[in-house]
Amino acid sequence: MAGTMLSGVAMAQTTPTAPAAQAQQAAPATTPPVIVSAPVRNIRSLTVRGSQRIEPDTVLSYTKLRVGQPYTTESLDQAIVDLLASDLLADAQIEGVETGDIVVVVRENPIINRVVLEGNKRLKDDKIVKEIKLAPRQIFTRTAVRADVARIVELYRRQGRFAASVEPQMVMLDQNRVDVVFEINEGPKSKVRQINIIGNDQYSDSDLRKEMYTKQARTFRIFSSNTSYDQDRLAADQQKLRQFYLTEGYADFRVISAVAELTPDKRDFIITYVVEEGPRYKFGDVKVDSAIRDFDGEKLAATLPMKKGDWYNAKLVEDSIDSLSQYAGLYGYAFTDVRPEFQRDREALTMGINFFLAEANRTYVERVEITGNTQTQDKVIRREMRVAEGDAFNAFMVKRSQDRINSLGYFQDKFEIKQEQGSTPDRIILAANVEERSTGELSLSAGFSSLEKFILQASIRQNNFRGKGQTLSASASYSSYSKSVELGFTEPYLFDKNIALGGTLFRRDYNSFNYYGSGRDRNDLYSQLSTGGTLVAGVPLTEYWQLSGRYTLQQDKVTLDEDTYYTNGECDPLKAGRYLCDAIGNRLTSSIGLSLIYDSLNSRLRPSRGSRVVLGADFAGLGGDVRYIRGRFDGDKYWNLGGWVLSAGLEGGYIHALQDSPGPGIDPVRITDRFYLGEPQFRGFDIRGVGPRIRRTYMTGDAASGTQALTTDNSYDDPLGGKAYYLGKLELEPPLGSGISELGLRPSVFVQIGSLFSLTRPRPTAEFEQATDASGNPMFNKDGSPSLLPRVDPIRTDTGQALYLNSFTNSSGSTSTRLTTCTTGYAATYGGTCVGGETNVAAVNTVAPFLEEYYGDTWKPRLSVGIGVNWNSPFGPLRIDVAKALLKQKGDDTKLITFNVGTQF
Repeated sequence: MAGTMLSGVAMAQTTPTAPAAQAQQAAPATTPPVIVSAPVRNIRSLTVRGSQRIEPDTVLSYTKLRVGQPYTTESLDQAIVDLLASDLLADAQIEGVETGDIVVVVRENPIINRVVLEGNKRLKDDKIVKEIKLAPRQIFTRTAVRADVARIVELYRRQGRFAASVEPQMVMLDQNRVDVVFEINEGPKSKVRQINIIGNDQYSDSDLRKEMYTKQARTFRIFSSNTSYDQDRLAADQQKLRQFYLTEGYADFRVISAVAELTPDKRDFIITYVVEEGPRYKFGDVKVDSAIRDFDGEKLAATLPMKKGDWYNAKLVEDSIDSLSQYAGLYGYAFTDVRPEFQRDREALTMGINFFLAEANRTYVERVEITGNTQTQDKVIRREMRVAEGDAFNAFMVKRSQDRINSLGYFQDKFEIKQEQGSTPDRIILAANVEERSTGELSLSAGFSSLEKFILQASIRQNNFRGKGQTLSASASYSSYSKSVELGFTEPYLFDKNIALGGTLFRRDYNSFNYYGSGRDRNDLYSQLSTGGTLVAGVPLTEYWQLSGRYTLQQDKVTLDEDTYYTNGECDPLKAGRYLCDAIGNRLTSSIGLSLIYDSLNSRLRPSRGSRVVLGADFAGLGGDVRYIRGRFDGDKYWNLGGWVLSAGLEGGYIHALQDSPGPGIDPVRITDRFYLGEPQFRGFDIRGVGPRIRRTYMTGDAASGTQALTTDNSYDDPLGGKAYYLGKLELEPPLGSGISELGLRPSVFVQIGSLFSLTRPRPTAEFEQATDASGNPMFNKDGSPSLLPRVDPIRTDTGQALYLNSFTNSSGSTSTRLTTCTTGYAATYGGTCVGGETNVAAVNTVAPFLEEYYGDTWKPRLSVGIGVNWNSPFGPLRIDVAKALLKQKGDDTKLITFNVGTQF
């Protein structure tokens, strides 16, 4: 408006009057036109009207207008342009042009009252607000609005939503305030509909798509995030294609172009790659030329993975550079420059390589810098370093130091020791910049597991007590089948010497159980109350070998429920089984043990490389009531296969009693000292589901009439354990994306094989007479089992006298029975004088027949395969396994799914 007004004024000053125009029209054509120039005036005064928050001087500072200076139409128009370009004003006009008393009339931009986002569901407000510039109490400008609209659209494009649109709205309020509303239409996520590749002759499109991060949107990839378009991923895919071809021998491969086209509806992308494969090369001569005097180039070349005539592989070249650098580092050359020199023969299609090791000086460790440890003492970190200041540099020992510090669990994951140039070329600085993590654990949890049912657990543990690397712990747990209290302390470096010393005090109450009935219900079997302590000491023998010794003193009390399993104050074998009656009692165990340990794992928390082997032996008999010798072996090996972690494990044990058997059919190794196998260590089988066991099945029906049958509703399955076992496994963990890793998920597939065996066959609990027919031939049931007659046992006193039932009339006039030692009449005391002439009936116990079978005592393997996942969930660690037993022996108990929440096995 101002510009239009100012133009009108200028025209009024320069346009001739009407008569003059008529005179010009009447004049001859040869008369030149008369040009009247616009007058130039000076500014007499200069004021600002309409400013409220902005000072008038500030407004005028954006113009070139000054009092006393001349002005023209052009200069006034430029002043308006400059004022609007300041982004401080919504409008500007100039008055007083005719008189020279210039008045700048302005309307200030409003103040933002609030910024409102509407329609955003995929991106929350906090994600958008921190990216835009507009905010409450700031000055509203249309330029800032346009910039924020573009920024929001860009945020949605990063999410793969290229159809997103943003419509800004302005709601005017009083006092020159405004609400800014961004109406967002998120639109669908833009998928990659098709990936086309042009120029590939040797490999199909599908083969090359498998190498890419980006995938085509298909129904079976509904949960994949790789089907959305990402410009950064497009660049990464080009590199992936190049890497693939270079590993297959195509050294001249290149991506000519990569174009992503958005469909007209903005819903999908079509990506087209144009590639040039080029010829395929083989390795030519592979040599190593070393300027370092100590190295033999021919011997080094023989150790490299590539050979002349093999297809060219760029990955092998990179691996060779790393291996040569590491080899030089082992001999103290920290900064060895390994340069591959390529000799390309385009006619013979060969690629010769000469690895040149530049001359280097032997390097020494100038100093070891430790930073970032605010709680952990320096000595805790330094004692894990395998190199010290002044030592010759050794890359292997630096890597070993890094692994040992990682295994402490005190610092961030993927900790690395940085190598920096020292004060001179032959000096190196090792920088250990650690980032401490919380090492204290306070756990109050409740959970449910398929192993122990309902669980309550409380524990407190400090793995880096007082920053000295000491471990202090206390825990208590309660479940349906176990209760325990433990206190422990470990000093890893006693008196700053490389000697570990620790101890544990414990009290554990464990209720064993068996299964009964067709519903596989659990039935309490025996209770084992253990009280004692263990003292452990360890000393290193070499970098990887360690010797550990221990002493344990433990009091065990094994009991059975008297109401369920006792008769006349004694354990009844017919109720409990002879094998359980032989186990009850109090026993004191005093044992000493030694373990030889080899450990080269890169991490004890989550290993991905290295080995751990433990050979252990325990001797019980330094006093106490129990004497045995027990040996165990446990070994694990881990391989990192390009992100996949493959592990193999083998364990086994044998226990031999050093005391005689208490009697026939009784194993000298008591039931609580034997090995057991099943859930959780042997997945696919129930707890104690493998190995020797007795299954007792009761019979119903009449044996004499041939209607007798076994009933699974009244059967018991008692695991007995074994003296020998072995267990092997193979497990594979796939590589995971950062998002899944942050959730704490660790899936795996596994296969396991093992067995539990070697036990003295128990004596039968009871023997029953087999029924015979009229001809005296033994009878069998329809299922093939022998028809057994009930067993009738006389009831006797503690001194062995037979008891009889005496019938008499009680005070109410009814008939009752009472026990007596009299065959005729009754005596008030056992063995007393018999009074009366009534004939008594012998008192007997009738035992229903049952079939007792002994299963599982065999070395033959059991085999299971399955998948599992560990999850560090917000409510505690969770482990779920689905395993199928492919090989099993008669009597084994299998289980398909096992899980555990709220505590760890």
